[in-house]
Amino acid sequence: MAIYTKEEAKQILEKALSFSKADTCEINLSASNEGNIRYARNTVSTAGYQSNQTLVVQSSYGNKVGVATIDEFDAASLEKVVRRSEELAQLSPENPEFMPPLGQQEYLETKTYHESTAKITPEYRAQVAASSIEPARAKDVTAAGFLNDSAGMSAMINSAGLFAYNRSTNVDFTVTMRTNDGTGSGWVTRDFNNVDRFDAKEASKVAIDKAIMSKEAKAIEPGKYTVILEPAASVQLLGNMFGSFNARTADEGRSFMSKEGGGTKLGEKIVDERINIYSDPQNTLVPTSPWAGDGQAYKKMNWIENGVVKNLAYSRFWAKEKGVDPVPFPSNAIMDGGTASLEEMIKSTKKGILVTRLWYIRTVDPQTLLYTGLTRDGTFFIENGRIKHPIKNFRFNESPIIMLNNLEQLGQQVRVDGNLIPYMKVRDFTFTSLSDAV
Repeated sequence: MAIYTKEEAKQILEKALSFSKADTCEINLSASNEGNIRYARNTVSTAGYQSNQTLVVQSSYGNKVGVATIDEFDAASLEKVVRRSEELAQLSPENPEFMPPLGQQEYLETKTYHESTAKITPEYRAQVAASSIEPARAKDVTAAGFLNDSAGMSAMINSAGLFAYNRSTNVDFTVTMRTNDGTGSGWVTRDFNNVDRFDAKEASKVAIDKAIMSKEAKAIEPGKYTVILEPAASVQLLGNMFGSFNARTADEGRSFMSKEGGGTKLGEKIVDERINIYSDPQNTLVPTSPWAGDGQAYKKMNWIENGVVKNLAYSRFWAKEKGVDPVPFPSNAIMDGGTASLEEMIKSTKKGILVTRLWYIRTVDPQTLLYTGLTRDGTFFIENGRIKHPIKNFRFNESPIIMLNNLEQLGQQVRVDGNLIPYMKVRDFTFTSLSDAV
């Protein structure tokens, strides 16, 4: 199916909206083309391609809302789905938090679409797999990876005069490399809007090297250690912290951002003054859609500045309740880093642990943002500025807040999961027990 142009999308949406008889109506249109290839045990196991289109109609009578979905866009089908949403709205109970549609917004220009990514072929996907499998075989390593590429568009229109449109592309790649003796494991992830920035050979080599380096890991005692966290290791903990930047849960006393005795931590210093985190839909390395799901316009927004909480996200309903302007939840997270490379950070470490990745992260205490989880796919002991030997994996108990207050050094930024996160050196990271898993 085609990725609709702005004009084509608007024509479909205006036609659907013309059938509305409800008090308000909001219609979302999305379409995507996605391809993938998966391999395991050094052999391609599956490859596929799918194309989808969806139109979602939300009709309301007062505070009563109904939603219906369809994937056929001829006039009769469009009228049918609008009528169905209206029928459901009339049957629904009132929603006390319903907000009427927004009027037309002004949106930033963002570069989320790249033709080279949209034109990825099955041959390209096969070459990515080959670029991973062949060097793995040559090093007595077994590869298991997945590449997914997508091109899509989203658009919305409503009865208050709003129209929004955006196209985007993305390529995601992960691979795990295991040594054939079963004692070493390495892993890497890459994601880009622009596939021209992706190098499958480079990414696979990182994972292969880590797998070989991590063979026959030694056990060391759990405890508090200085750690160098690769961005893929820290991004989940930081993301969990970011999830608490919600004004409503903070106001209601349900999150880390709630202040004891009432109120929120807005304006308070919560982490090291070197920490600056913001979102920016126009960032060229991690661009995003210029609008949120309800049509609100994204703009550059500071969340933590010099360690101080500068903003919280307000839904339109909660903003109305509190008499403030709404602030949409961010679509990306960008954390300022430093100039040091990973190699330079290792050289400056007298004694510590290099962590490639954290996984199986679970909440221990949501009020303090304490989490537990495990290291995996390459954990190494550093001594006198060099990697001395691989070590067995640990279980950890740690809070991103404590972690960012124990900051020693920030390194270069890396794109991971659509965010920009730096390498970080942190003291007194808490490892509670050993794990024999490779």
